Amino acid sequence: MNLIIFDLETTGLSPLYHEIIQIAAVKVRAGQWEDEELFDTFVQPRQRISDFITGLTGITEDHVAEAPSPADALMSFSRFIGAEGAMLIAHNGPCFDMRFIAENCTRHGLPVRKTENLDSRAFSRKIWGGRSGHGLDPILDRLGVSTAGVRRHDARGDVHLLTQAVRKMWGRLVPDFQTCPVTTKIGVIPAV
Repeated sequence: MNLIIFDLETTGLSPLYHEIIQIAAVKVRAGQWEDEELFDTFVQPRQRISDFITGLTGITEDHVAEAPSPADALMSFSRFIGAEGAMLIAHNGPCFDMRFIAENCTRHGLPVRKTENLDSRAFSRKIWGGRSGHGLDPILDRLGVSTAGVRRHDARGDVHLLTQAVRKMWGRLVPDFQTCPVTTKIGVIPAV
């Protein structure tokens, strides 16, 4: 089973009013975590990046000045996923990342295809139940994943950390990685 563990950085929280400024992803085969392929790109938004977002992500206007357009970046991401598809995994993915992708496909007139996706927080909830703290940082702490040397809220760093967390959580639930232990959803990405 091919997995795409990914993260977006955006200019804000609303897919209707804010824009994607970075996409990073890791492609792995469940159970073969060391054979990963990487994808990352900055994305040129139409609006300025606020000082708050720059402070949080480290992404500046210089990073996105020569970056691809949202449509081009999303098409490249879709090609990275592959025509045969894969399961997409993001932290709060169905509510945040997948909504940004769907809204950008609509905004830029991109034809779409359906894709299976899931929220990595579902692994955490299945392991630790109703306990509070299903954000990425508490999960990393519980799993003993070090964030040393990794910039949080940079999509590349977050994908690196999330890949380790997903591998550990999935392995606790289904050690042979043959089935997905949590419920998946259906979202859209650009058609290739």
